[in-house]
Amino acid sequence: MTAPDTADHRPRVVVITGGGTGIGAAAAARYAADGDAVVILGRRLAPLQEVAEATGAHPIVADSSDRLSSEAAIAEVVQRFGHLDVLVANAGGHGFAAAAETDDEAWVQSFDGNVTTAFTIARAALLHLEASGGQIVMVSSLAGLFAGPSVVGYTVGKHALIGLTKSLARDYSPRGVRVNAVCPGWVRTPMADGEMDEFASHAAHIDDREAAYAEITKDVPLQRAAEPTEIASVIRFLGSQESSYITGATIVADGGAHIVDLPTLGFEHAGM
Repeated sequence: MTAPDTADHRPRVVVITGGGTGIGAAAAARYAADGDAVVILGRRLAPLQEVAEATGAHPIVADSSDRLSSEAAIAEVVQRFGHLDVLVANAGGHGFAAAAETDDEAWVQSFDGNVTTAFTIARAALLHLEASGGQIVMVSSLAGLFAGPSVVGYTVGKHALIGLTKSLARDYSPRGVRVNAVCPGWVRTPMADGEMDEFASHAAHIDDREAAYAEITKDVPLQRAAEPTEIASVIRFLGSQESSYITGATIVADGGAHIVDLPTLGFEHAGM
């Protein structure tokens, strides 16, 4: 077990939004394995309880896009544990359509789900993180750097998270709070599994989910999707003293996808 980062060796307190599934659940397990006190937030109790039973994390049902809900959750954390050291803003999703097919309600939902969730919970936590010299880790996406087809809300939201990361780092790092973002590529989460299933249902040459993952990642240098635990390790690094001189950064964890020169793929597929 890794010793906590604080000078007095107290267990660190880590809050993770979207902690009931996927990357959030993996981050909860990663921090808990280091002996940290982990709090997982989400809107659905059942998945939170499942992660809590597996990791020992403390579950709180909360909507991190809502000011009152976020403030109440952070207040409960501080009342229960006495301090707050790390915030992982992982909640996200929504926005899977092109602009002309995105109505006002869907647009607001995508922005709330991907950006407001992070802003609102960070605002509620900042004073406590200042007091502890803590960290914020924003979970953006490769979609925060590039645009995929028919995902306008998700793309804009994840881009905005990087801007939020930079703004928070600029304003609050002088006060002792480091803020960084991680941009995963394809990760084997329930959301990605659903996208692979849909892809397989529309592609004549794709038989199942595994074939879909193989097809989607064939031009990624590592030629596979990430496991949630791999992204959790990056989150753990950014939300610890091991990254003590890093703030305002965007760390890409995508198997090398972002280094590929797309216009040259035709040459490779032609065997040249």
